[in-house]
Amino acid sequence: MSREKTISVLDGWLMLVVTILIFALSVGLFIWFILDAAAADQARGLPNFWLLAGSLLIFGLGLFMCFGFFTLQPNEARVLILFGAYQGTVRESGWHWTNPLNTKLRISLRSRNFNTDKLKVNDKRGNPIEIAAVVVWHVEDTAQAVFDVENYEHFVAVQSESAIRRLASKYPYDHPEENSIALRSDVEEVSHVLQRELQERVAKAGVRVEEARLTHLAYAPEIAGAMLRRQQAEAIIDARQKIVHGAVSMVHMALQELMANKVVELDEERKAAMVSNLLVILCGEQEAQPVINTGTLYT
Repeated sequence: MSREKTISVLDGWLMLVVTILIFALSVGLFIWFILDAAAADQARGLPNFWLLAGSLLIFGLGLFMCFGFFTLQPNEARVLILFGAYQGTVRESGWHWTNPLNTKLRISLRSRNFNTDKLKVNDKRGNPIEIAAVVVWHVEDTAQAVFDVENYEHFVAVQSESAIRRLASKYPYDHPEENSIALRSDVEEVSHVLQRELQERVAKAGVRVEEARLTHLAYAPEIAGAMLRRQQAEAIIDARQKIVHGAVSMVHMALQELMANKVVELDEERKAAMVSNLLVILCGEQEAQPVINTGTLYT
């Protein structure tokens, strides 16, 4: 496993001055050669070609040094490679100069968003569902990102899809078991699990996962209608349970108030009739129509 090694390089402004001086020296030698050639022509001699050769060599050195300049923005790094050997990583922003023979690979350290495609998988109970997520990540170790995987961006994309598929198969869509979680109801817990799982998978690429959250979660179209009817039935049952519980409480309170205030004395049969009527009124979906009884329960 590769490890990042941070190195320092020469300041670009300092090396710019040095490069200008080298070009100035080359121009000076060339002028000297021209003057020497003019003097040699008058004396019918040969000029000093070493001056010309030196001027050209120094000019070539200046051109060569120009390829060593590079800039770094904040949250950016350059990986330096010399003849296949890793030299180090430059992280300090600014204008720099390094050996022109170094290969300078630019790596962005900024946070990135990756939206996965909608994946069709089976949850823990075998129900087909559609799931997608957004992953926020950044490069933490540039050496691992460059040398330990072929393409770290593609690596993150593939591992994200694999982690989401595994997550969906570990938990049910809804109705979790005891001491368990569900994809639909426990969003925060599911997000933390996904982040941990994905971090383990992309650690070898020198990547740090900042956040991973589900952006889409639904039943597959072929069972969506049936699951919707089931959810509606469950909602109706829950609502009915609350209505019945409230109605029983209200009837019990009414009987207690009547008995406590001695409004009327009711025997068991009249209590049963009153309870029946109140439950019908309170639990019915339509308004009850009152019926005036001019007689008694016994006639």
